[in-house]
Amino acid sequence: MSRVRRAGRPVTLLRATALDLAVLTGHLLLYPAGIAQERRAAPLPPETPRLPTEGRSHPPVVLLHGFVDNRSVFVLLRRSLARHGWPHLVSLNYSPLTFDIRTAAELLARQIEEICARTGHRQVDVVGHSLGGLIARYYAQRLGGDNRIRTLVTLGTPHEGTAVLPLANAHPVVRQMRPGSPLIEELRLPAPGCRTRFVSFWSDLDQLMVPAETARIEHPDLLTRNVRVSGVGHLALPVHPAVAAGIRHALESELASGPESDLESDYQSDCQFDHSCGDESGVDSGAGPDGEPHTGPEEGSRSDGPASVA
Repeated sequence: MSRVRRAGRPVTLLRATALDLAVLTGHLLLYPAGIAQERRAAPLPPETPRLPTEGRSHPPVVLLHGFVDNRSVFVLLRRSLARHGWPHLVSLNYSPLTFDIRTAAELLARQIEEICARTGHRQVDVVGHSLGGLIARYYAQRLGGDNRIRTLVTLGTPHEGTAVLPLANAHPVVRQMRPGSPLIEELRLPAPGCRTRFVSFWSDLDQLMVPAETARIEHPDLLTRNVRVSGVGHLALPVHPAVAAGIRHALESELASGPESDLESDYQSDCQFDHSCGDESGVDSGAGPDGEPHTGPEEGSRSDGPASVA
């Protein structure tokens, strides 16, 4: 697959960079409010009757932030999901002193078990930004988490490792996110029977993913959909309203498909999502009147059926 050429779109790159800087400024104001873990309700008592949850409501959505970040990055996405009918939303923090992705994935496993016990749901969906997506993928793919994670949506996650900022290698987590690291190679190992469905949003203007395509998931054993986002930088991915619409679309399609859907035809495919000129509603000229993206095949995609977001 050819590399995405960023230099040929200077105006779009400038616009995306300006948006990222604006997002960073706003996020710095919100950051202190997200340092502490959010309050959680107590688990249901063991004797509480459990009604079946499959098919009657959205499963809980777990939001997992990126490197040196916290749950405040998901304020807008959380509001969007709540407004559109997701009743169970959990924003997790992992320690800024995390030095190992595998250890963070083990902690995530315990947290998801607690969420399932508290809500009565057997499975959750996860949205992970950057490093958060890699932690969740490791749990789903390597620690048996596919029993708990129904759908994993990743935003700007270095699935193949990123070569950005070589001087940051002093941090062990950064070293684990490098191309060819033992952890990245472990994620390339066979994963037969993995039941989690993966949707990866990757941007052609993500300056922290080097190369940009590293945020795609390429694995023959996984049920994957790669969604190319045009004109949105790394920091804007979790807050951009058009990306939020794409995430809702991905999670809604899972609910609509049900457990008996043909996952192979639905998932092993690529998509394109161009919102470089979207308005404040997150809908550009390529979106429908309901705000949801249209579909159409991306050039060179691997697909058993139509599954593209443009």
